[in-house]
Amino acid sequence: MTGRGGIEALLDLMNDAFRGHGIEGTNESQALLANLASVPAEAWRAVPAGAARSIEAMAVHVGACKVMYDDYAFGSGTLRFGTPEVEPFADGGTPDQIIAWLEGAHGHLVEHVAALADDGELDQPRMTNWGEHRPTRWIVAAMITHDAYHAGEINHLRSLLDGDDRWRFVQLGFD
Repeated sequence: MTGRGGIEALLDLMNDAFRGHGIEGTNESQALLANLASVPAEAWRAVPAGAARSIEAMAVHVGACKVMYDDYAFGSGTLRFGTPEVEPFADGGTPDQIIAWLEGAHGHLVEHVAALADDGELDQPRMTNWGEHRPTRWIVAAMITHDAYHAGEINHLRSLLDGDDRWRFVQLGFD
């Protein structure tokens, strides 16, 4: 395969799932960063009855996975969960600190995908952090759906914390 149409499409989807593009109709309310930006300070570490994870924990998990998938698919493949290089906020962090770290982790992964020479590399097997090889496109797709999955989870947890379990639509302005 030659060309970069597949790579460019995956990059667009990565950014849509992570931050949206600010273009009307791109599911801004379903983007991870949009959902994190709308979390009130008092809800950041709150855990509703019957739950075990906070929004903060979900955000750190998403970032740690970005770091690990990137390291194994495109780097040295030596990082481990539970270490400061992968999970720097074991003792907690502010929403601004964690979101900035998430943006950096996402940016590194995007840089590596953008550096692929052509669409043929999307079929190249790469290492995963659990020791199996998967096609590059599979790894990138897993990161896209991971962002979307946890954005929905954050949205739901936020509504549970509000006490009514209603859909929360993130309202963003378009320039």
